[in-house]
Amino acid sequence: MQRIPEPELMTDQEQAIAYANADFEEPHNHFITLLKEAVGGKLPESGRAVDLGCGAADISIRLAKAYPNYHIDALDAAAAMLAEGDKALIGSGLSDRINLIDTYINETSLSHKSYDLIFSNSLLHHLHDPMVLWNTIKNAKGSPAIFVMDLMRPESEDQVDALTKKYAEGEPEILRRDFHNSLKAAFMPDEIKMQLSEAGLEGFIVSVVSDRHLTVYKA
Repeated sequence: MQRIPEPELMTDQEQAIAYANADFEEPHNHFITLLKEAVGGKLPESGRAVDLGCGAADISIRLAKAYPNYHIDALDAAAAMLAEGDKALIGSGLSDRINLIDTYINETSLSHKSYDLIFSNSLLHHLHDPMVLWNTIKNAKGSPAIFVMDLMRPESEDQVDALTKKYAEGEPEILRRDFHNSLKAAFMPDEIKMQLSEAGLEGFIVSVVSDRHLTVYKA
């Protein structure tokens, strides 16, 4: 099945509210677990991290709780999502450790500020040009740990329909639609390996971690 790109930004307020109110407990906790397993051994006890494509900041909040001595810069270019992220931060009591930043990733440079960890969840499939993410990571200052998790494109429309029914059947229509479209916009493992090679990024591991997710990391 050929990739079908979807819009890069979630700019609709209704869409942002739906995502902020959705139950991502299982996949987002799984993200933190997999991150710890993949790169946790390299991370210092305290440090700085950056979340590329933070959305409503749920992953940033979970990481801040898992790593209480870390400060996090959380980047996104969708004002509607960041507005929901502001609300979540107020409720979490973590505003002093999580800094929401309104910026496009292609206008972001990580070469002037040192981070111990660069992480991203479900950003890659939104990018029309995936090299934007990999080149941003390549140009990061120092040698941070890298952890990226994203959806994985199924091989057929039938599999897209089956996964949508399995994981989004009880969700609002807007979330079912977006999940369906996101699966078709996602990349396959071999495509990501080619992207890493094109970017000159070596030593990265691409791993399938569920029937719909993959991870890319370098400890």
